[in-house]
Amino acid sequence: MSQVSLKTINQDGRQTTVLAHACNTTCLSCFLVLISSQNTNGRRVWPVPYRRFDRRPPSDAYCQALYPFCPTGDPDGRIPNMKDSDVISVFRLQTPVWEFKYGDLLGKFHIMHDAIGFASSDTGRNYTMEWYELFQLGNCTFPHVREDILPPFWCNQGAACFFEGIDDVHWKQNGTLEKVGEISGEQFNNLARWVKEDNETGIYYETWTVRSDPGPNSTTWFDSYDCSQFVHRTYRKLAKLGAKLSSKTQTNYTKIYLYSGEPTYLGDDGSIFDNPPLKTLAKDIRKFYHSFQPHQSMFQFILSLIEAYEKVVLEKTFYFFYNFEYWHLPMKSPYIQITYEEVPLP
Repeated sequence: MSQVSLKTINQDGRQTTVLAHACNTTCLSCFLVLISSQNTNGRRVWPVPYRRFDRRPPSDAYCQALYPFCPTGDPDGRIPNMKDSDVISVFRLQTPVWEFKYGDLLGKFHIMHDAIGFASSDTGRNYTMEWYELFQLGNCTFPHVREDILPPFWCNQGAACFFEGIDDVHWKQNGTLEKVGEISGEQFNNLARWVKEDNETGIYYETWTVRSDPGPNSTTWFDSYDCSQFVHRTYRKLAKLGAKLSSKTQTNYTKIYLYSGEPTYLGDDGSIFDNPPLKTLAKDIRKFYHSFQPHQSMFQFILSLIEAYEKVVLEKTFYFFYNFEYWHLPMKSPYIQITYEEVPLP
C-alpha cells in the first residue's frame, strides 16, 4: 500500500509524522500511537492529545451538507483588518442548536451552540465568529457504513466561520447576547492571525468527552473539540492578549459525556481493515456503527442517540474514533450524559 507522510503537531508541542495511508503491519500502528499518545517516560497521556495537522485536506465529494457551511462568510476565510486604535466590543453568543428550525426545543435539553460577536466603534460594523461542522453534527458523530469500502467512512471536518453582522433576534430570543469586554483593534488583528492558524491545524470535530466517571476527580480520557471549545480557546487567547472579560450571567456550556473504564487502543483503518487476523474486529466495528448512521435531520439524530444509549448500556461497548484511530471503551454507568455546566471566563 502506498504511504503519504503528514506532519502532526501534538498539544505538548512535539512534532511527529504519521502515514495518511497506513501500512498493513499492526506493529507500526502501535508504534505510531505510542509516540503520539505517550510522554517521554513511556506512560500513557490522558486525555489523549488532539492531533493537529499542518494543512486542511479537501472535502470528499461523497460528503454533502444539508445546509451549506458559512454561506455568507468570505470564501477564503479572510477576517477584516481593524485600525490599531479601534475599540472592539466582544459579545458572548449562545442559542439552542438548530434554533432557526426548532426554536427552543433543543434548548430544553441544554443542547446549545456557542459563538462570539465583535463590534467596531470606528466603522459601526459588527461580526459573528463561530466554529462548527462542515457536514452537520450527525456526520461528525457517526460514520457512513458503505458497501463499496470496508472501513467506516467519516465525513468529519469542522472549521471557523467569520461573517459580517450579528442576528440579534437569533441569539436573544432563546439564548444569550451579552457584551463581555472590549479590545483594541491591534488585539483583534492579533486574534485574527491566531484564529487562522487554529483553523488550519484543527481540522476535525469531536462530539464526545470521554471520562472515567461523573465525579470531580475523574480521569478525562478524551476531550471534545466543538463550538464551545473553540469559544473557550478564543477567550483564553483574548486574555493572553490582555483583554479583561466579565459576564453578569452564569457562563454555562453544553457537554456530551461518555463514561468508560480505561480505553484500549485498537488501530487505524489500515491496521484493522487491511489486516486479515483482525477480520472479526473489523466486522464488529462495522456492525456497531451500522446502527448509528449519520442523519441530517436533528429529530432523527436524537433518535439515533437514544438507540446508541440502549446499545452501550446493554453491551457496555463503544468503538470510539479519535485522531483517525479506533479505541475500545468499556462503558459503565451512567454511560451517556448531557450536562450544562459552568465554565468561567478567563
